[in-house]
Amino acid sequence: MNALNDTAEAFARLHTAPEILRVVNVWDVVSARAVAALPETRALATAGHSIAATFGYEDGENIPLDTMLDMVGRIVAAVDVPVTADLDSGYGDPGETTRRAIGVGVVGANVEDRMKPFAESVAAVEAVIAAGEAEGVPFVLNARTDAVLKGGDRPMDEKVADAIERGRAFLAAGATTVFVPGLLDADVTRRLVDALGERKLSVIGVPGALTADEYEALGVARISYGPQTQRVALTALQDLAMDLYADGVIPSTVRALN
Repeated sequence: MNALNDTAEAFARLHTAPEILRVVNVWDVVSARAVAALPETRALATAGHSIAATFGYEDGENIPLDTMLDMVGRIVAAVDVPVTADLDSGYGDPGETTRRAIGVGVVGANVEDRMKPFAESVAAVEAVIAAGEAEGVPFVLNARTDAVLKGGDRPMDEKVADAIERGRAFLAAGATTVFVPGLLDADVTRRLVDALGERKLSVIGVPGALTADEYEALGVARISYGPQTQRVALTALQDLAMDLYADGVIPSTVRALN
């Protein structure tokens, strides 16, 4: 486990560096290798939604855990950078799922609360951290709260207050960062950073969001992109197919990345 420990520690340090950690989400070996080949890549994150879609499953733990972890393990084995996995809400047993993820070489994960009862959500974070400790790995948990994303019609102030309450509890339970997905403007981001601490907030890059540089200036630790990266790739594929059906040709700028 020494090598895995070193990788986990290196991955944790990326979250406290002055520069925001930009993590491009991947979903299979070829996408992982294509991104990992770039010198700017410091770590990779799997996108649970995208892996599920690859196998024909809807998002939300509909894909069998064995299938998900098999792909994650293949990704880990194919690259030389730290890999963090999207483990949804822990597949019914966050601690055991984390143990199994560590077994395939993962050094960090997203685990989401899905706005389950507060105590249950905190207990899930504690279980993930305990699993890492039991395996002797300083596991990097990006604890996700859906307070903003799934807050419905509630006023934003109430959503942010929930995210702060849950986020603080997650950090106290051992999480490295708190992931608050949703379209966060500068004001909301600043409030979250002020409440959680510098380099403790993780965000998602979606259409209309701030740039990574703007989030960095506000004190955000990490930005990832979830299923958006696969959607961009599939959009390019579908657009190419339409062009080929219209008697187009393969562009000469295509790179042989596989």
